[in-house]
Amino acid sequence: MTNSGIDMTASLFTNFCFAIQRFPKPEFESGYIEPETLLPLPRGEMLAWLDVAVLILALSLASWLILKKRSRMGVFWLSLFSLVYFGFYRQGCVCSIGAIQNVTLGIFTGNYTVPLVALIFFLAPLIFTLLFGRTFCAAVCPFGALQDMVAVKPMRMGASLNALLGMIPYLYLGMAILFAATATDFIICRYDPFVGIFRLNSSFGMFLFAGILLVSGIFIARPYCRFLCPYGVLLNWMSRLSWKHMTITPAECIQCRLCENSCPYDAIDYPQTKKDPIGRRKQVNRMILLVVLLPLLIVGGAWMGGLLHQTFAGVNPKVKLVRMLLTTDASKDKPEPPEIAAFRSSGIPQTQLMAEVAAIERDFLIGSRIFGGFIGLAFGLTLIGLIRTPYRTDYIPNRGSCFSCGKCMDYCPVESKSCTVNTEVSQRITENL
Repeated sequence: MTNSGIDMTASLFTNFCFAIQRFPKPEFESGYIEPETLLPLPRGEMLAWLDVAVLILALSLASWLILKKRSRMGVFWLSLFSLVYFGFYRQGCVCSIGAIQNVTLGIFTGNYTVPLVALIFFLAPLIFTLLFGRTFCAAVCPFGALQDMVAVKPMRMGASLNALLGMIPYLYLGMAILFAATATDFIICRYDPFVGIFRLNSSFGMFLFAGILLVSGIFIARPYCRFLCPYGVLLNWMSRLSWKHMTITPAECIQCRLCENSCPYDAIDYPQTKKDPIGRRKQVNRMILLVVLLPLLIVGGAWMGGLLHQTFAGVNPKVKLVRMLLTTDASKDKPEPPEIAAFRSSGIPQTQLMAEVAAIERDFLIGSRIFGGFIGLAFGLTLIGLIRTPYRTDYIPNRGSCFSCGKCMDYCPVESKSCTVNTEVSQRITENL
């Protein structure tokens, strides 16, 4: 993940610009002419563009393997390559998940330019998802690949529990955008559980967090992807609108039910063909009630978010400093905290700092209300999604939550569009069930 946003925050705090020349060039009175210096292209920039090329190729190959080739084995080997390359070799940097913060900082901060590589890493998976579904999650994201390696005995979870835990990524995404927009922190990078594994340099707490995720991933498939990943929220939205999407069967479903329990992520929608007029009437009444309550949930969320803006603002280093200045008792015979000592030595007037903090807190008030309204909207739409049961006759992947991994495809005995049934595969899968 990129650290440019954290560096930007530090530079804002010390009121220095990146372009300031710290030491002036020496002046020569002898008429000496300084020669033009030729610098080779930095190795890091070459690697960054190599990463972009590999990303585009991997996304293209993943989409072909899933939609055209329908090869689960090909997806597996590509995900293993992504784990090795984007994970352990490139150490998780740059990654699409952390690029959310770069883009947010670039939008809301006028003196920060989003690195082009980070912008491509942010947009490319979204574009491919809009076209072909979540093929990025299937075989390109190293985080998903790492979790797939440990998913030995995944258990199914109910729809209600999935929906409840599925609210956490919305909270994570909202807070990440809020802190990045106010140039406060890059919390996705700071609390990334897997980069520490790729780099072998994380704190004990983050190693423990990653270990808990991987151990729980033995029984709950891809816990980070399903219940934490903020980028997954955006991919979910794009995938719902996808032009083409993975299907369980290459032809018409023959209702063999072999794929019924094949998805470890509970991302298969079952047929809903039962016609119950009384139940249907209750469902419609509940839907109407939730639609009426949705604006109230948004307004209530915005109100609660506004109440928390002082707490959120306390994460900002400038706000922390001002609060420390106001609460530190200078009369006591104790050394000042290093933050206060550094501020006093900088020569910046305290009134200027107070004015900047007042502006930051106003930004947090607005941002916290938007964040709260966003969570209220997400919660209301989640409840509506639980009640809504559209009529369907086949087993189909849920376009939003399906990772397009192709694991369910091997359970389908239909071999081609001519509906040829592989009886050997059908018998073997039936015996395993």
